[in-house]
Amino acid sequence: MKTWINFDSAPVFTIALTDEFAGRQVCDGMIIEGPQGWGEFAPPIGTDPERAARWLTAAIEVGTVGWPDPMRGRVPVAVTVPPVSPERAAQLVAAAGCRTASVHVGTALADDIARTEAVRDALGPDGSIRCDADGRWDVDAAATAIAALDRAAGGLEFVEQPCATLEEVAEVRRRAAVPIAVDQSIRNAAEPLRLSLVGAVDIAVLTVGPLGGVRRALRVAESCGLPCVVAGELGSSIGIAGPVALAGVLPDTGYASELGTARFLAGDLVSDARSLIPVDGYLPVAPMPPGPDPERLRRYAPADDATVARWRALLAAAQAFI
Repeated sequence: MKTWINFDSAPVFTIALTDEFAGRQVCDGMIIEGPQGWGEFAPPIGTDPERAARWLTAAIEVGTVGWPDPMRGRVPVAVTVPPVSPERAAQLVAAAGCRTASVHVGTALADDIARTEAVRDALGPDGSIRCDADGRWDVDAAATAIAALDRAAGGLEFVEQPCATLEEVAEVRRRAAVPIAVDQSIRNAAEPLRLSLVGAVDIAVLTVGPLGGVRRALRVAESCGLPCVVAGELGSSIGIAGPVALAGVLPDTGYASELGTARFLAGDLVSDARSLIPVDGYLPVAPMPPGPDPERLRRYAPADDATVARWRALLAAAQAFI
């Protein structure tokens, strides 16, 4: 696959975020053109080259071998609510038009409760709320927080990654009255296909970049024996198209996928008409990502040479592992 792609010409981009997300204030990365289309290479800063190779494999998958045929033409999307004020949380939910919200928690419990209550008010009584702790709690803190947040939400759909380790998560599941999901336990695993999740958690949350692409994530879904939810990472509409494709391939489990992160970018690499921003809580499933708009590539090109050099160095290093 490497011989089909001119990696040296891959554009670098950097786009400011409207809200701080996962400790980040900008989204940056590269887009890579293959014979059949474009992909996005944007692992988090600090990712080592061997792990970054998973993101690179995902980025070149659609432009070379393509994605599996979808089972659905559109997928329901959950609005992601980062650790913001209750007022901002309500604004994000109201603007998204989604019927499910994924509320990031694990900061001060009082703040988490206030944010969750604001989301419930904005969603109304019929919407679904899940909480994502990003592995920040220990077992006792998780048990206490989940009970409190379940009350604040008027019932939680599930809680995602309450603790850092799978052993801790399994213990939380034994104590909690709420279904438990994991994402980091899967994405950080050396061999995700060999993880034993049944009996430890209720739901598997899959991310395309860390798992090496749509096809590899689909193999994890088929092997894990659990209902699956797809989550996107920070990225442009080119980057979010892969997770949307995975969600379209998977059976409908009744859970909305967490694919609304493009809304946190102050701009996009594609035209407004092709931007993957949910409408009425849904995103369309397409056979390939939208292509970049040349003027937007110029607009969001980094102004500093150091950013370009850092991305080109990581790309070159990651190629050695694919």
